[in-house]
Order: sequence, then structure tokens, then C-alpha cells
Amino acid sequence: MGKKIENIELQKLRHSTSHVMADAVVRLFPGTILGIGPAIEDGFYYDFDAPRAFTTEDLIKIEEEMRKIVRENLSFLKKDVSKKSAEIFFSDKGEKYKLELLEELPDGEISFYSHGNFTDLCRGPHIKSTGEIKAFKLLSVAGAYWKGSEKNPMLQRIYGTCFETEIELDDFLKIREEAEKRDHRKLGKELDLFSFNDIMGAGFVLYHPKGAILRQIVVNYITSKHLEKGYELISSPHILKSDIWIKSGHYSYYKENMYTLNIDEQEFAVKPMNCPGHILVYASKMRSYKEFPLRYFELGTVYRYEKSGVLHGLLRVRGFTQDDAHIFCLISQVESEISGVIDFVKETLNVFGFRGFEVELSTRPAKSIGDDKAWEMATNALINAMKAKNLPYEINEGDGAFYGPKIDIKIKDAIGRSWQCATIQCDFALPERFNLTYVDSDGVERRPVMLHRVILGSLERFIGALIEHYGGNFPLWLAPVQVKIVPIGESHVSYADSLKDLLKSKGWRVEVDSRDEKMQKKIRDAEMLKIPYVIVAGNKEMENGNVSLRRRKDSSVSVLTKEELVARLSSEIEEKLL
Repeated sequence: MGKKIENIELQKLRHSTSHVMADAVVRLFPGTILGIGPAIEDGFYYDFDAPRAFTTEDLIKIEEEMRKIVRENLSFLKKDVSKKSAEIFFSDKGEKYKLELLEELPDGEISFYSHGNFTDLCRGPHIKSTGEIKAFKLLSVAGAYWKGSEKNPMLQRIYGTCFETEIELDDFLKIREEAEKRDHRKLGKELDLFSFNDIMGAGFVLYHPKGAILRQIVVNYITSKHLEKGYELISSPHILKSDIWIKSGHYSYYKENMYTLNIDEQEFAVKPMNCPGHILVYASKMRSYKEFPLRYFELGTVYRYEKSGVLHGLLRVRGFTQDDAHIFCLISQVESEISGVIDFVKETLNVFGFRGFEVELSTRPAKSIGDDKAWEMATNALINAMKAKNLPYEINEGDGAFYGPKIDIKIKDAIGRSWQCATIQCDFALPERFNLTYVDSDGVERRPVMLHRVILGSLERFIGALIEHYGGNFPLWLAPVQVKIVPIGESHVSYADSLKDLLKSKGWRVEVDSRDEKMQKKIRDAEMLKIPYVIVAGNKEMENGNVSLRRRKDSSVSVLTKEELVARLSSEIEEKLL
């Protein structure tokens, strides 16, 4: 999720704690070679090339040594040295990764930070002394390729966190414990939703039947809403000649993230974006101002090379589908179209149960296309639309797309974490590059404005967020299996099957557990699979033609007629109750 650390003092504290951790590791495990140790959103980490693999018991020992260093109250001291002196220092210590980092720095003074006998290559800043570190905890150890590339050695990364008070640390650890229970990778396996397989390649998702159903529910909803709101459905190829990516600018700015191949002695690229295809649909005939706004929508699957070190379940993958749309409009329509997208986002997030969100305006990056005037117009259009909606936002300097500024909307889940979701980008550059025109009311050809936008963003990331938001306990309308029918004995299976047929005729997702197991085990198994409702079918139910209904995590049982059952489930599904 990668949110920047806003609290500079906390950043200093965490970075200083990473140095203390590295010092403790070097003391306890002689021969360890150091990587890097930055502060991150939730704490810090340090990468080590150690003589052996670290264990959970080792983390406890490292923590104890860190507390000793804290009690020593060692001052953090900065020293500037020449690059040559720095090279000699790290060469003598066998710190090959530090030497590699030095090679990337310009000639001139190099800054070191020391506390006690520990010295590191570091820009700083740091706190005054180790004694200022009060509340910290080491969290885990994981493999991490040096510089995030699988071409480099695999190091061991120790993650930790640090806060100014024990209360803040305790609160964080409680949320972390809850987050671990909700981890979509763990629940994906337990609920049989999806998997990854090395034989397929890292970063590519294999949806299992229940996961594919969940995905299709999301797809059906978002597609129907686009059609309701005046979007036209289109579809573009997965592979396009590299010529189009050169023309769009993606080849220059995005080549390292693209997959390319040669066909008939021509280079093609697997699409990392959907926009060029939408541009070509627009350019397929002469356009009139009367057609605007034109809204093209595609559930487009794209492929981007991500370093293996950053892949993370459904949240960061190499192949994913976006609910991608491009709006071609007049300059006078830009703000109203952006406002309409913002309303669409709010409506959609509310339906899926997300109540809060944050907004960022990302401005022009160093590598970009288009002139200053176009960027200013695009940025002002986004700002004016947000102001008209009374939408608070923060500035994210230099993080826009290479062709235009953007609004990023980050949803808040049930335990307060942020997830990147919707994006709205305003683009004057690509219409210029592709010479897109329309005939205006005065008969003159002019350029349209192009808005790039997604509502859910990556379906994979959104589904990962949904799983963690609900902890796998999906509301009835989203649940892959909505009802599990449990016949008490073999003689009740035919009645259970008739109930299944009744509910399936309504379009609901129902299963019968006809295994030769005790009723209580079947009910427990249904609860473990987080199925919203369990219907028990036994002698009484058969005799009376009714059902005994148990709601998930509710020990009480409701006895309902079949008509009452259908009415209850229908209401809950239609109203999308959460």
C-alpha cells in the first residue's frame, strides 16, 4: 500500500531503531554482511546476509540485545568522509553491499552515522541517542532479494516497528494481530478461493471455483452499473504491435515493466494498459461534439512485470484486470465528468461496505510528456472538481502518470487500513500524440480531452481488500456459497435436495452436505467456511415442510416456512445488507 510516512520525527525514530537492530545482529552473529535498513510506513526493516537463517528465537535474542544498546544511551554521531575513505572503510570490513551502494553515489563527501562501535552508510537524520528509543518490537523475518531483483542474492529481511509510546505500540500490535487473521492469502487457501503456482509463474492468479464466483459477482455488478451510467462496452486485444506503445509514450516510460515478443519479425507487447485500444476505437471515424461525452468501458486484463520481491498475494500481481474506462469530452465537460466519476466511486464503495476513504492529487512527475500549459489545465480541472464536491485531498508531488495528473482514492477497511482503489486521470497529451479530433459546433476540428479512470482499480487487489475487510465473512449477496443445507441423516437427503432445487431456482448459490458425518460436524465445517446460512433438514422439517435456519456465528435457530425463507433471503440479497 506504500503510504508515505508523514511524521518526520517518527521516521527518524524508526530509522534509528533499524540501526540499533543492525548493531545487535552484528554483535550476535559475527560475519553478517549489511544491506539497507530504511523506515517504512508501519515501522522499519534491515536486510542481512547472515551466516545462517534467522529463527523466531533469534528475534527474541536480537530484541534483548537491542534493549541493552538502548540502555547504553549511545549518541548518534554524523561524520562526513571522502568517497575513497568510505570505500576503504567498507572494503576492510567486507561490506560488499555497502560498496555497491557507494558506486551509485556521486563523488564528494559521504555521510556516516555511528553509535558506539557501529557505523553505517547513511544520509540521516537520526535521533540524539539510543536512549530515546522506548517502544519497539521485532515482527518477522522474510527473504528479500538485494535491491528487489531475483538476479541478485537473497538476503534475510527482519521487520520491526517502533512508536513513541508503549500505548501506541500495543494498539498497533492489536491491529496487526487482527490483520493476520484477515490475511487474504491465508483465507484464500482456507476458503479455497485462489492459489499461485510456480509452474505457472510468480504473480499470476489461479482462481478456484469459489474465487471465480466471487470475482464474477463483482464483475457482474460493476459492468451493469457502467451500462446504467451511459458507458459503452468495448474490448481490445491483449497483444499489440510495439509501434502503438512507442506512439503513446509507454515504450519510453514503461518499457522495463512490459512483456515483449516477436511475431513475423515484428515486435509486439502484451498490454500493460488499456488506453491505446480505446484511443483507436475513438479514432476509427470522424467525431462530432454532439457525441460527447463518449464513455468507453472495458474489463481489460493487463500484464506488468513487477519484481518478485514486491509481489504480494492478490495485492501486487503481474496479471490483473481493471474496470477501465476512458471518457472523451469537451473542455467544458471535464469538471462535470470528473464529478460524475467521484459520485460513481462513492456509490460503489458504499455498496461493497467501505465507509471511509482518503484522496490524493498526484502531480507531474519528472519523466512526463506534454507542455506546461496542458498540465496546468489538467491539474486545475481535477482540483476544481474536488472543490465542487467538497472533497478534502492531499498533494502527492510528482506521482502523476507520465501523461497527466491524477486523483487517487484510497478506501479504508474495517480495521482502518488504506487500499488503493479508484483513479481519475486528466489527459491532454495522448489526444495530441494520436492527433485525435472532433468537429465542433462552428465546423472547426478541435482536440478532445481524455479522462482515464477506474472505479475498483485492479479486480485482484479489490478482491484481496474485500476478503480482508470482511475477514472472509462476506455478506449474503457476495458469498460464493450462500446457503449450506445439512441433512441430519441419509433419509433426509432427498428433502435437502428439494430445498436446494427451490433456492437454486431463485438464482442462489446453494450446496447440500450429504457426507456421512454427524450433523454438528457438518455445521462446524460450514462455519469454518464462513457460509452465511445453514439449513438443517431432519424429521420435523420433513413432516412440517419447513426449515430450521441458522445464521453464521449465531447459535439461535429460526424455524421458517419455505415461503418465509425465500422472502428473508430475497430481502437480504436485494438490499445488499452488510
